[in-house]
Amino acid sequence: MAIGALISNRNFGAFVGSGKLCQAERGTSPHGGCRVAMSMALFPGSILHSNLCRPRTYLHTSDYSSRAFCVAVPFDRGITRSAGTLIDESHCSTLTQYRSRGRCYCCTSSSSCHVSQSRLHAPQVLGAKNGPVRQSELVKVNRTRAHYKSEEYEISEARLEALTVPEGSSDAPLVEGSAQETSPWWEQFPKRWVIVLLCFAAFLLCNMDRVNMSIAILPMSQEFGWNSATVGLIQSSFFWGYLLTQIVGGIWADKIGGKLVLGFGVVWWSVATVLTPIAAKLGLPFLLVMRAFMGIGEGVAMPAMNNLLSKWIPVSERSRSLALVYSGMYLGSVAGLAFSPILIHKCGWPSVFYLFGSLGSIWFALWLRKAYSSPKEDPGLTANEKRLILSGGMSKEPLSVIPWKLILSKPPVWALIISHFCHNWGTFILLTWMPTYYNQVLKFNLTESGLFCVLPWLTMAIFANIGGWIADTLVSKGVSITNVRKIMQSIGFLGPAFFLTQLSHVKTPALAVLCMACSQGSDAFSQSGLYSNHQDIGPRYAGILLGLSNTAGVLAGVFGTAATGYILQRGSWDDVFKVAVVLYLIGTLVWNLFSTGEKILD
Repeated sequence: MAIGALISNRNFGAFVGSGKLCQAERGTSPHGGCRVAMSMALFPGSILHSNLCRPRTYLHTSDYSSRAFCVAVPFDRGITRSAGTLIDESHCSTLTQYRSRGRCYCCTSSSSCHVSQSRLHAPQVLGAKNGPVRQSELVKVNRTRAHYKSEEYEISEARLEALTVPEGSSDAPLVEGSAQETSPWWEQFPKRWVIVLLCFAAFLLCNMDRVNMSIAILPMSQEFGWNSATVGLIQSSFFWGYLLTQIVGGIWADKIGGKLVLGFGVVWWSVATVLTPIAAKLGLPFLLVMRAFMGIGEGVAMPAMNNLLSKWIPVSERSRSLALVYSGMYLGSVAGLAFSPILIHKCGWPSVFYLFGSLGSIWFALWLRKAYSSPKEDPGLTANEKRLILSGGMSKEPLSVIPWKLILSKPPVWALIISHFCHNWGTFILLTWMPTYYNQVLKFNLTESGLFCVLPWLTMAIFANIGGWIADTLVSKGVSITNVRKIMQSIGFLGPAFFLTQLSHVKTPALAVLCMACSQGSDAFSQSGLYSNHQDIGPRYAGILLGLSNTAGVLAGVFGTAATGYILQRGSWDDVFKVAVVLYLIGTLVWNLFSTGEKILD
């Protein structure tokens, strides 16, 4: 569509009363601003900067010669005069003009540039290659009061070119100087990253609510007289519910949308967290059920989040967005381990459950107001951001039927499942047995053990985001998604394997802690490897795929934690680490042989 820009002034009514728009002449005006009406249909108010008129062409009239105005006219059909004459390209070449990417924006210095008042409001004003421009196709311009001072405003050629709306498009770009410039920064913040930050906050709460029991269990066991076996039973009851809803949560999210599922999960586990002290006082069976309920709520979180990001985030930003969300889990563990002892000391052990659980209500209020399951459902999403997201291959409509046979017949799906199992075996061992290792091998006391347990979580949060930026940078530079996923996950496997083998050779506690931190830091590169791959190979089934692989990962945590205790009864810590290293190597082999970054499920 050809687009012309007509400059008007605050008192435009008096100006057009003369019966002609302007007589053009090239020069410099003390009033350099231009007010623009697009496609000769008058929408006074938006400011275009004077770069549009380079070389600057100012239009004057005898009635209003003290004001400066600018017209930009595509050459293909030119300006329609009252008599019907068109200014064609050959005529334009002799005029004062501005050329940009094949278009000639010009104004004549003769009276042939005059346009009558009646043409300004006509439904067909400027022609286009495929016919006249309809009023409904005109570019929408927001209104802003212009102040004609001596300053000059600038607009780039790219923005001038962006004023042209493609044929058949219903979306109209905004002109510079519209409400986007004057709106608060939080309204200009990309909506897709609002979704990412809300998911980050959800995962922060997720691990805060999960790890508080590991601290509160100490005073609780003293109050209720629980032995070690009972404590182990309580700790494991969380995984009963967590395992149940991995696949179910993925199916639910892919069918009805991630917003509802993640919102349900946060509310569910927050209520279960608040009710935990009451259940404990009622009796052990009530506490076990409440912990399992909490696992049900947290079990749907990862599949729902994966479904949401598969719809909201283009592939060029996928790694860093996932890394940021998962770093919320790590920082949630840090916050829970750091604040729980303080709250218990000052307010008693029930306080951690009441306070942490109540934070979910604040998050849920923001979630209901700001979140949508897909960009298509968000009425406040800008046209530019919607185009960016949709051009990134957003998944299709919600599922009605799940092709289980097709999904389970794909080797890359099994590469995800097996690699997730191998990855979580080592990760869960380190995270659950690390305090014991620090105490038994490094001879740290319990306070020091708790302090150093925070360090790997911090390291993972930092390196997860570093890995995400590296992965997205590689993708933007043209490296295939398959190679990027293989590189990042190989670091996530081989890095921990290397540093675990060094633990048997270090001689000081400081070096041992450093090896542990480096092991977990390199492990965090997996967020840009296998954890991003679900959206690569099947964006429409991202929730289900994560549910499948994370079920294997949770089973690895359960079996690996139990197997470690069995190994320690008959062997040493070196044997524990050797098993983990072997699984890391198996995962590396399977991943590099069978994984892919291409979409295999549609």
